Amino acid sequence: MPLLDKLRAIVGPAHVLAGVELSPFVIEGRTPEAAVLPGSVDEVAAVIVQAAEAGVPVVPWGGGSAIGVGVPAARAGLVLLLTRLDALVEHEPGDLTATAQAGITLAALQAALRARGQWLSLDPPDVARATLGGVLAANASGPRRHLYGTARDVLIGVTVVTADGAVVRGGGKVVKNVAGYDLPKLFVGSFGTLGVIVEATVKLRPVPDEERLVATRFERLTDAGAAVRALLASDLIPNAVELLDATSTAALGLPPATATLAVGFDGLGDQVDWQVAELASLVAPCGGAKPVALPPPTWERLASAARDAFGAPAAMMTLSVLPAVVADTMEQGAEASRQRGLASAWCAHAGVGHLTATLRSEGARQDPASVAAVLEDWRAAARAGGGHASVTWAPLPVKSALRVWDDAGAAGRLMQRIKAQLDPSNVLNPGRFVGGI
Repeated sequence: MPLLDKLRAIVGPAHVLAGVELSPFVIEGRTPEAAVLPGSVDEVAAVIVQAAEAGVPVVPWGGGSAIGVGVPAARAGLVLLLTRLDALVEHEPGDLTATAQAGITLAALQAALRARGQWLSLDPPDVARATLGGVLAANASGPRRHLYGTARDVLIGVTVVTADGAVVRGGGKVVKNVAGYDLPKLFVGSFGTLGVIVEATVKLRPVPDEERLVATRFERLTDAGAAVRALLASDLIPNAVELLDATSTAALGLPPATATLAVGFDGLGDQVDWQVAELASLVAPCGGAKPVALPPPTWERLASAARDAFGAPAAMMTLSVLPAVVADTMEQGAEASRQRGLASAWCAHAGVGHLTATLRSEGARQDPASVAAVLEDWRAAARAGGGHASVTWAPLPVKSALRVWDDAGAAGRLMQRIKAQLDPSNVLNPGRFVGGI
């Protein structure tokens, strides 16, 4: 195959995978034509140019933790693996900034930063697999987004390879970079459809003196929702506010409860002690048990509690609603699945209205139509709650029965125009994103 020969000439024969070596990169039943591991930004650009000339689509791949999100491409094409681009390029503790290549894992980056008393305030699931570039491309985040925000809030500079092989740099390496358009934010959450992120500069925070995660149990989900509203209206400053149903609570190995509210605090030790004590006073009138401290490893499992509740999930969806209706949405969604004979698990970043729900087929009702019907019910619940919903994982028959992404309206038309400008030949992750982008 002429393209494979050209790719081997660019990155070296050992870094072009084909045949049985492609089994880890099968995307929803579609086997890519090759997987390429470039070792430099120039090699990334050269690979994209060759793929574009051959009319082969390119699928950027970090750790693969979010590769099932979105609409499956009609053709798997070429997987572009960035795992060799894994260097921490620069760390300036005095400026609270760091520059790293896109293939570095979050776990490796955080370990290097914490060795010098700093950290990146992003905590998505699967930090051992998830790469910096992949987290930015998916706009992935975790419980601490309640206080520290998402990838858009920490990114200050980015280097991207576009569909024509151009290397584009946007932003800067200092926090007070305000000149011109905020180009880096354009690529956050674009799922590799506009360009391949190869390097990023992020702003950091000092490691807090103390951090504590506590949980309080409730007998009713509505009472937990009332406690969330009381917490958000208080003077407390939590860094995480997580609401879990009974199934997600069990998945974390916590004591049985209809609902569990997990709240995180950080800062000086005395300050954390005071906030935990105040939380106890706050949740008691809502029926909450006395908060108990959770072991530090629980932090990493919180973001994926609903996903990990079932060994073989039938589908997974994320919903965004107004924070005031998170508990109501969870109850409505669980009831919708029960009515169709299906089990569900729910957890939420309750303070920002972001929910994750997982569906499990039970008994004879495992047909794609039933699963798709529940997902549509969940989407309707999200819209009723002032938000929207997207399917984050489902088998192909289910994805074929409903829209993966919600209608983006005017924003979707704007995104399509941007895609046409940056990738007119539709080379990068074609069809995966909103509106077939």
